Amino acid sequence: MINRIVSFFILCLVLCIPLCVAYFHSGELMMRFVFFWPFFMSIMWIVGGVYFWVYRERHWPWGENAPAPQLKDNPSISIIIPCFNEEKNVEETIHAALAQRYENIEVIAVNDGSTDKTRAILDRMAAQIPHLRVIHLAQNQGKAIALKTGAAAAKSEYLVCIDGDALLDRDAAAYIVEPMLYNPRVGAVTGNPRIRTRSTLVGKIQVGEYSSIIGLIKRTQRIYGNVFTVSGVIAAFRRSALAEVGYWSDDMITEDIDISWKLQLNQWTIFLRATGAVLDINA
Repeated sequence: MINRIVSFFILCLVLCIPLCVAYFHSGELMMRFVFFWPFFMSIMWIVGGVYFWVYRERHWPWGENAPAPQLKDNPSISIIIPCFNEEKNVEETIHAALAQRYENIEVIAVNDGSTDKTRAILDRMAAQIPHLRVIHLAQNQGKAIALKTGAAAAKSEYLVCIDGDALLDRDAAAYIVEPMLYNPRVGAVTGNPRIRTRSTLVGKIQVGEYSSIIGLIKRTQRIYGNVFTVSGVIAAFRRSALAEVGYWSDDMITEDIDISWKLQLNQWTIFLRATGAVLDINA
């Protein structure tokens, strides 16, 4: 592993140093920094992403012919879905969550004070589906409160949290929880979001954001041994780790970054499971 990390840095230096040295002979100091920093980091991310795929990701099971995941001791998994005005997406999202090939799951939908038909849809589905539990909040309090409410109601040690417009891959819940079963210091695992609607301008921008930027950055960070932040779209958590750090902060706009830093400040590791733990999201 050490040899691979050293090789990775050497490759980055070989690619970057000649171009950077040539550029530093011209231009002002600020222009040098403005060019050099994004350029160097982009090279790092690209090389890191390719390196991660060659040595790790391509060996992981994925695709239609991948075997159903088998988890040690068959632990229960709680899938938590915070919903706010998701009448167009929530039914499809819940059906995808319930369609996991790993059977020991429960799905908890938290209606965060929706003002559309989300409440009625959830009540109808809960009456028909035994594995679905629905919680209604009287008014909109934000995603962090919805997640904390779902975590408090969950029966499992392992929580998979997704957005209300996301479709889980059929094996995503099991694959994203698996790293926590083999390393007791893994407190969270981030997944790999994909954009389902790519025809809109926002969708096209998010393809670049999730695939070209966030995906490469997280793969490169994983080479170092620790991912800096989980994805707010899909992430799994160890419930005991969340309890230790006080769960999500309700006064933070970016609850995904907040919980990531809280976990790492308490010596919990964040893992990346890129293949298998995927979902599609609307844009």
